[in-house]
Amino acid sequence: MTGYAISSYGTFLNMVALNLFVYETTGRALAMGLFMAVRLASGFAAGLTAGGLLARFTAKSVMLWTNIAQASVMLLLVLAPDGLRTAALVAVSVVVGSCGTLFMVSLRSSIPEMVGEDRRSWANSLSITGRSLAMVAGFASAGVVVSLVGYTAAFVVDTATFAVCAVTVALLPIPGGGKRRGGGGSRGRAPGEAAAAGPGEAGAPARRRGPAALAALAAAPGLALMVALRGVDALGSSSHNAALPVYSSELDTARPAVFVSAFWCLWALGNIVVQQLIQRYARRTGRSVGALGFGWGTCLMSAAFVLAFEGFPMVATAAVALVAGAADGLTEVSYTSHLQTLPAGLRAHAFGLSATVENLGFGAGMILVAAALDHYTPLTVVGWSHGAAIVFAAVFLIRVAGLRTSSPGPTST
Repeated sequence: MTGYAISSYGTFLNMVALNLFVYETTGRALAMGLFMAVRLASGFAAGLTAGGLLARFTAKSVMLWTNIAQASVMLLLVLAPDGLRTAALVAVSVVVGSCGTLFMVSLRSSIPEMVGEDRRSWANSLSITGRSLAMVAGFASAGVVVSLVGYTAAFVVDTATFAVCAVTVALLPIPGGGKRRGGGGSRGRAPGEAAAAGPGEAGAPARRRGPAALAALAAAPGLALMVALRGVDALGSSSHNAALPVYSSELDTARPAVFVSAFWCLWALGNIVVQQLIQRYARRTGRSVGALGFGWGTCLMSAAFVLAFEGFPMVATAAVALVAGAADGLTEVSYTSHLQTLPAGLRAHAFGLSATVENLGFGAGMILVAAALDHYTPLTVVGWSHGAAIVFAAVFLIRVAGLRTSSPGPTST
């Protein structure tokens, strides 16, 4: 998780440095948008292939080589002559987008093999805490690094972070390397949180029953609705990501970056605090945050992001940012832990499909939101986007409650 946090720092550093570098290299804002589009499209495609890739190779080898590939392509960008910079940037967007998705699918799907079924929530919280800290450090230091030592130094730092992560993966002991094994579900599943046996198990090849990703969705009641909600949530996330700079510029035209930076720092703080609470809850009770936590967390998070654009006093807005971060952390842990209860043979396919849906929701959302912000206020755009997520989350909660009522058994929070 330390290696993952270090590479995440490099990723967030580069989210700022690369976009600025693309703009300065091409002189066109459209090129920056195309760079992001290629990166998201690559992640989308990688999500579709992740399950099949992990069925053939171990999770450890996929995590290792995706980090090596990202380090290599960043080094290529550093060494590329001026005439090949554009081609190198395209390569970076493709490799970073696809390999980042493959790494996350491999990591999340292999956590039960790393730490055991009973410690999934603890491990998920630890990884999210590390990423939140990395996000704050990456965004906070990006301006300083680029201003003081330039783009080349920022890219070298990013290359080094991927190399460090690759070394930690190489040293990581995963039983079987995280190789997908058929069968083997989780103990004490809650209704609607996993099925006893899904397509592709008990000697029945998944290809006879349909695509493996669809088989993964069929393996648990309500799972398809949960993945769909994650996609709608990603669309909502695109709205506040696009609207925050606009809103911040309206608040302070002289220093538009201040509000955005402060908001994300408070968001990360709320995220980190809730991870500590979840870890303590998991250690004390031995239970994970389940499907209901995901649904209620999505409602709270979406409502908080809408309130952030209401124009409240700064103290109230700071509290809203903390709540948004805490709710976001709750949804991430509950969602990831939920998918990890799937049988090992289907888990990677579910995470791959989820990554595809999230990239699709976020990418489509960025296009729609960017167009809407030309005609409507940030509050209106964010309100409609996150309002859709709240409505979808309410449907999901009703579905989960119905499953629990019809199938009494052990439950999770």
